[in-house]
Amino acid sequence: MEEVIEQLRELNEPVPVPLELPDEETLVEIQEQILIHLPFELREFLLKVSDVVYGRLEPVTATDPQSHTYLPEVASVAWDLGLPRDLVPLCQSGRDYYAVDVEGQVWLWDGDEGELTDESWDSVWHWCRDVWLES
Repeated sequence: MEEVIEQLRELNEPVPVPLELPDEETLVEIQEQILIHLPFELREFLLKVSDVVYGRLEPVTATDPQSHTYLPEVASVAWDLGLPRDLVPLCQSGRDYYAVDVEGQVWLWDGDEGELTDESWDSVWHWCRDVWLES
């Protein structure tokens, strides 16, 4: 995990208005908005690297309600499209979503088919390493 965080920090692209990292209180508010507990690794991701801008993928964020990556908004849209309600979106990619289950495993949901694929990653950090950093 630490080495993935370090790599993301090194690759973070400068932007005119940098994103901010949330605090625990902000994450509690988000949980209340989406009515689901955030898996531990997703919480860690949001607290440690959700301000990183890198590559073509844009994972969810937790501090700016106006952002197109704001977790409650992304979750609302994904669930309306059919993403199972027990999964929390991590990242939208076109019509597809990467989403985290209660155990912290990341799944790819196919938006065209409206179902989970066989593709999964053991953790949010494995997804960061294998998908986001490779994007």
